[in-house]
Amino acid sequence: MTGFALPTAIARSAAPAAAAVAVERLEEMYPGIGTRLEEDVSLRAALLAVVGASRSLTELLMAEPAGLQVLSALDRDVPDEQAAPSIEGLRRWKRLELLRIAARDLVGLDDLPVVGKSLSEMAETVLDRALTLAGAEDLAVIGMGKLGGSELNYASDVDVIFVASDAASGERAARAMIDIARSCFRVDVDLRPEGRDGPLIRSLASYEAYWDRWAHTWEFQALIKARPVAGDSALGSAFLAAARKRVWGRKFTQDDVRAVRAMKARSESELARRGLTDREVKRGRGGIRDIEFAVQLLQLVHGGDDPAVRSPTTLDALAELGAGGYIDVGHARALEHAYRLLRTVEHRLQLVQEEQIYALPTDAEALTRLARVMGYRDTANAPAAELLTGYLRQQQAAVRTIHEHLFFRPLLDALSAAGPTRLSSQAVAARLAAFGFTDAERTRQALEELTRGLSRSSRLMQQMLPLLLSWLSEAPDPDLGLLGLRLLSSGEHRANELAVTFRESPEAARRLCSLVGTSRRLTDSLERNPDLVSALGDLQSLSARTDEALLEGATAALSWRGGLEDRQRGLRRFQRREELRIAAADVLGLSVDSESESVVVTGGQLSGLADASAEAALRALDPPLPFVVIAMGRFGGAELSYASDLDLLFVYDGSTPEDFVVAEKVAEGLVQFLGGVTPASRVYRVDNGLRPEGKDGPLARSLGGYRKYYERWAQVWERQALIRARPVAGDLELGGRFLELVEPFVWGRPLPESEVREIRRMKARIERERIPAGQDPQFHLKLGRGSLSDVEFTTQLLQLRHGVRATGTMAALGRLGDAGAIDAHDREVLAEAYRFCEETRNRWFLVKGGPDDALPAQLEPLGHLARSLGTTPAELREDYRRVTRRSRDVVERLFYGKADG
Repeated sequence: MTGFALPTAIARSAAPAAAAVAVERLEEMYPGIGTRLEEDVSLRAALLAVVGASRSLTELLMAEPAGLQVLSALDRDVPDEQAAPSIEGLRRWKRLELLRIAARDLVGLDDLPVVGKSLSEMAETVLDRALTLAGAEDLAVIGMGKLGGSELNYASDVDVIFVASDAASGERAARAMIDIARSCFRVDVDLRPEGRDGPLIRSLASYEAYWDRWAHTWEFQALIKARPVAGDSALGSAFLAAARKRVWGRKFTQDDVRAVRAMKARSESELARRGLTDREVKRGRGGIRDIEFAVQLLQLVHGGDDPAVRSPTTLDALAELGAGGYIDVGHARALEHAYRLLRTVEHRLQLVQEEQIYALPTDAEALTRLARVMGYRDTANAPAAELLTGYLRQQQAAVRTIHEHLFFRPLLDALSAAGPTRLSSQAVAARLAAFGFTDAERTRQALEELTRGLSRSSRLMQQMLPLLLSWLSEAPDPDLGLLGLRLLSSGEHRANELAVTFRESPEAARRLCSLVGTSRRLTDSLERNPDLVSALGDLQSLSARTDEALLEGATAALSWRGGLEDRQRGLRRFQRREELRIAAADVLGLSVDSESESVVVTGGQLSGLADASAEAALRALDPPLPFVVIAMGRFGGAELSYASDLDLLFVYDGSTPEDFVVAEKVAEGLVQFLGGVTPASRVYRVDNGLRPEGKDGPLARSLGGYRKYYERWAQVWERQALIRARPVAGDLELGGRFLELVEPFVWGRPLPESEVREIRRMKARIERERIPAGQDPQFHLKLGRGSLSDVEFTTQLLQLRHGVRATGTMAALGRLGDAGAIDAHDREVLAEAYRFCEETRNRWFLVKGGPDDALPAQLEPLGHLARSLGTTPAELREDYRRVTRRSRDVVERLFYGKADG
């Protein structure tokens, strides 16, 4: 028989119905427990807190008589059977100790750091006893992740790696130890070097060799939390000393920062794909990972110079960073408060069934129970669940806002001396350098220029600077980007326009930072077309133009201008503006979708622009006889690069000497119109070298003249070149007749072995002679072994052999595969090499600001190029070697006819 205290407490508990059922079951099992609960306030509070929060621990209480003893003496350690350990005894001890820790947590005896430390100590005990049971010796267990940071969750994986004096002899014992420990926890050993593919155990020397040669940035980041937790203490200490030397003794570079940020961005993208961004307290916006990421990134930036900020525990490190001035004290306090809240919610989610859950429940009843376990109760204004979620959203929004300003707000204060800051000049330089700004004084001057004055625009720019610096730091060359912003904001009127654009479209600001931090050429184009800055926020403005729209724009650019120079200037302005639009979409990754590929889309858009420019120029010349422009080479294949010439043939319909004079004049006028008299007046570089007789032949020929030439004197290379012939401007009916004319010459007969040998000799001569002096043939994107030229020649040879028609390389590879002329593996190898080399060559043109067909040899420009492509210099070179080596193997077989091996 019970009194009134117990029913009242049940009614006020987090889950009254569940608590009532649990008490009823316990009374059946243990007569008199009701009276005891009436009398023992502490036991009652602990029991009701546990059964309200955790179904799994409720089941433990029903199955394990010692559970009530644990709850009645929460200050007393659970005996761990150290004298005579067994697997079952170890598992039982772990369950009871978890109950004790959870009860102390739920009734408020321990706060979050103590709970995390207690859970970590419990795991360390399990690992130590498991080592004993496995008979493992001369072995150290290193805690990683939350175990290493002494901040375990209730359902955390226990991340460990092993170091041994003799790695070979220790593996069996380590595996036995893991199996025993897994009776208590999920034990994860994938943070070891090479992950699942690497050896389970390494010697200390092996770890050191790996760290010095092969370790990725994320592995050094993970080592921040490395801590010996069991086994040979001397070996563990030696490991820790060696790890700290590698983590804190190396320079943390811009590429390291980018790697860490990219990994986090991928995690966020995956969460968004699963629709959990707003529900997850761990990886969602403003969640636990935002705080942990920021703390670890600042530790890596400043920990090398300041040992005081190296703590493996997040809250301790956060306090250290605040005390050292690396984070604003107010921000540090706000992050600490949010972190405690978010981790507590995470703990409550996981306690229900001891499962790894990070997302708020969608079920209303479960969400209400969570809110009540967190201490919320319904009010007159809102139910408990709404109060919890509202406060969580508020805290997550605050975290995200601080996160977005965290790395640069203290820098701005230090550089401007506008407010109190404790960042030393050394810390300022270290952080700027880590984020890609190489000169602190130059950065300060640039920021002053961006925010000079007391106008609304300057105040807005000051408010946006933390975001702008963050976006610039993600660009390939942050210094170049900051210079670009200065140029685009020079003058009060332009500064006002830029500020208005940033206020109305932060996305336009973000994209602008990416563009100006990639290419001075793009900055120059934006200077000439400032209206496109505001258009950067609009996807439609960056989308591909139709052929009709391009031709209309090119024609309009010429229509109101008088002389040749004026019309050239108009067409050149139109061409540069449209090229800027194409390049912006390319750099920003907006030109492709799941159905298309970047190189195909960009090449097609650049070719469409050239088509329209050639047509508009020819119309301006108004040829008095039928005249057509035939695109050849890459232009004919509709796969122009930013650096491509326009390879052209000119065809007219006429038979008299007068017709020839007129046509030659039109051709000369078009070459001059497009090619300009000087580089400054050039719209495109024009190459007429593929015409009959090359530079010695006339620019234009009649249809009959081409027929006679191809029937009598054409060479093998001309047959190959005409695969790509495509009418692009002028009388397209005449162009169709030209294609009919060359049809028999190109496709009307088999390719004899003599011509195959000639094509091979020509290619071999190109390999020997065409790479310019000073360019590295080992990394040549166009003429290197396995690169663009190899793929193009191989594709065209196969086309001629099998009669497969297509003007573009990628399209031809697809059709060759469909026709069974190349197997799927070889086709993909060649396509991959083409994609890689063409995309890299295009981006290098933009980054350098002009044509260059070889990967840069100097580290700084190579770094800018690599970062623009989302990789590192070493990885870019290794990717080149990999794709071109595989491609060359295919070329050797399919083009040169060499057998495997």
